[in-house]
Amino acid sequence: MSEKLQKVLARAGHGSRREMEAWIAAGRVSVDGEISGLGDRVEADAKIRIDGRAVSLKSADDIICRVLAYHKPEGEICSRKDPEGRTTVFERLPKVRDARWVAVGRLDINTSGLLLFTCDGELANRLMHPSNEVEREYAVRTFGEVPEAAVQRLRTGVTLEDGPAKFDTIKAAGGEGINQWWHVTLREGRNREVRRLWESQEVQVSRLIRVRYGKVELPKTLPRGGWIELPIDQVNYLRQLAGLEAETRSILGTDKHSVARSKVKSAKIRRAVHKHKVVGNHGKPTRQRS
Repeated sequence: MSEKLQKVLARAGHGSRREMEAWIAAGRVSVDGEISGLGDRVEADAKIRIDGRAVSLKSADDIICRVLAYHKPEGEICSRKDPEGRTTVFERLPKVRDARWVAVGRLDINTSGLLLFTCDGELANRLMHPSNEVEREYAVRTFGEVPEAAVQRLRTGVTLEDGPAKFDTIKAAGGEGINQWWHVTLREGRNREVRRLWESQEVQVSRLIRVRYGKVELPKTLPRGGWIELPIDQVNYLRQLAGLEAETRSILGTDKHSVARSKVKSAKIRRAVHKHKVVGNHGKPTRQRS
């Protein structure tokens, strides 16, 4: 049975469906020797190339849906390559055969916290669609006094340059001196929306951390720059949100040997993160505060 080309490529992990549509429109994809167009459908035995390179395709039954939770540090960008040479969020992720990791949404360079990756482009595409409205929670540190009237306006709604916006919830979470912490939630994923909401009230945000995506929380023990593979129940929670069938397989085991290997892998991740913490020209590691 034939399927849309962009769906086949996304499912195989070459990118989100939106990315694949852009590649097809740019003439980068060929099918059986002919440049493809948007809306083309392909059979299972089609010979597909991207930029002249043959791509490996798998059927839906051959693909195990994997999801990573990554603790993004400040200073990393959500792009695969950066012309300015800045560190990207993809550099520390594990290698995946015949596929690639797709980020579920983005965090700006000055925002840290939970960022999800999946090798299932269809899952990423559906989760990122505006109609999905997955709740995100952020910890926000503000600088200076925040009037109660400003907090009420952020609850009821303000007008930004791209339309009305508000926080679904906003709660004070303590602080010291002129620094105050808040926890806010919203269901949209507009560019820099959390920061722009506070800026609309002339409040300066000095730190912003995403701590939850839907029911998936940023693990408290996960170091900045570290990742962890989500277990199948959390993968299927995300698939349910996206309207996809449940995954029945996982590369994670539940036996004692698998748990032991998981602990070893965690130690390796922590050492890899530690190696990245260098400053100046001396190559000496520096500690990062949580």
